Amino acid sequence: MLRTIRITLATVLLVCITWLFLDFTGTAYEWFSWMPKLQFLEAILAVNIGVIVFLIILTLVCGRIYCSVICPLGIMQDIFGWLGKKKKKNRYTYSKEVKWLRYPVLVVFIIALLAGVGTLFQLLAPYSTFGCIATTLLQPLWKMGNNVLATLAERADSYAFYHVETGLPNTGVVMTFAIVILIILIVLAWRNGRTYCNTICPVGTVLSFISRFSFLKIQFNESKCKNCSMCSKNCKSACIDYKTHSVDYSRCVVCGNCIENCKFGALKYGFSRQTSRTSKTSTTGETPIDESKRSFLVTTALLTTAAMAQQKDKVMDGGLAEIEDKVAPERQTLLTPPGSRSMKNFAQHCTGCLLCVSECPNQVLRPSTDLLHLMMPTMSYELGYCRPECNRCSEVCPTGAILPIKKEDKSSTQMGHAVWIKKNCVPLTDGVECGNCARHCPVGAIEMVPSDPDDEESPAVPAVNEARCIGCGACEYLCPARPFSAIYVEGHEVHKEI
Repeated sequence: MLRTIRITLATVLLVCITWLFLDFTGTAYEWFSWMPKLQFLEAILAVNIGVIVFLIILTLVCGRIYCSVICPLGIMQDIFGWLGKKKKKNRYTYSKEVKWLRYPVLVVFIIALLAGVGTLFQLLAPYSTFGCIATTLLQPLWKMGNNVLATLAERADSYAFYHVETGLPNTGVVMTFAIVILIILIVLAWRNGRTYCNTICPVGTVLSFISRFSFLKIQFNESKCKNCSMCSKNCKSACIDYKTHSVDYSRCVVCGNCIENCKFGALKYGFSRQTSRTSKTSTTGETPIDESKRSFLVTTALLTTAAMAQQKDKVMDGGLAEIEDKVAPERQTLLTPPGSRSMKNFAQHCTGCLLCVSECPNQVLRPSTDLLHLMMPTMSYELGYCRPECNRCSEVCPTGAILPIKKEDKSSTQMGHAVWIKKNCVPLTDGVECGNCARHCPVGAIEMVPSDPDDEESPAVPAVNEARCIGCGACEYLCPARPFSAIYVEGHEVHKEI
């Protein structure tokens, strides 16, 4: 029953979260946008006290079920492990905790979090890793399937489906990273089950300190045990030592496989009546220091400090000519979405899960390829612009990197300002009238003025009112100049209200 409940809950959550990353219609967003906020690290970064308390209490009562029921990366590893088990049954063995790797990784992770080294903690964060895989590898496949259906629907004179862009520019580095990580996870889970969770994952390490003291635990009935070793051979966390009838509760994710495979009823999940094997009295009769409690308190203090630190469509010409793709300009200051408040706040809170990238209906957000901020979303306007009436990214962000912002407030938030590049402007280079930027500016920050102040008949060029411009990028996106726009948006380090 325990295993059945776990698999059912895990399946529902994995399907819903994966659909949230894949869906481009907004349907999943309407129903499941709250699910990412249940992730442990994301709740800490967002200082979501309610979720943090809930997950701590859940772990204290039930053990590390978070890793096997709520964490999508953990659930995905279970799937790979199950596929490996189909090939070779009873393949796991008990192994001791790899402390020399586990705890240094956690320390490095916390230091990176406090120092704002985004790339490092983004590579280690489990939910971010899953998001990177879902966004860069699975979503393009999902969109390709949609486009096949759209083609078939067109031939049947149906508009049930519509064509969409299958990818974003400059995602090669992130896609390569996603492929490498996916291969590593498949190999580790196929061969050894939960190796990644119990040696690398910082969230698993933090929860391991709490799970040692959980009320409900997997326990042995030594009088019924026949030492058949089936529990150890089916434990994907390698945490059951059948010879000593002990369970390492810091690594147990309460999957229920051991109970399912015990033919003698020697294992049960219930209220603990014995201490953890790590705190048993030594053979010399002395009471050892409980290192797990000390580690738990130290880690809690570090994470609290970390959380406190965080607070401080292409333009077409009717088919008469092939249009050259736009090239993103070199911005001196990166653009961050309205709601992020500043580049500093965005960098300190963002874990690079790419959910905002997946959910952006205007294809403005895409993962960064900068080594210091790898996978952190950046804004660019080659495929669309940041529509003032859209605030979806702020509503799905689980970490507080993009805080919720109302649509009316977004229209008055200045995240950047437009800059005119004279040498690229079509009226001057081609001698034709344009004015696209002024016509499509949603806040009226651009007007066309004579290029020569002394000649009213001279070609009209744009003049930008920087105090009124909000940096939405409509002018940059709709500028007909190729490959570089004649007007582009320069970001602001700190957003302003206008």
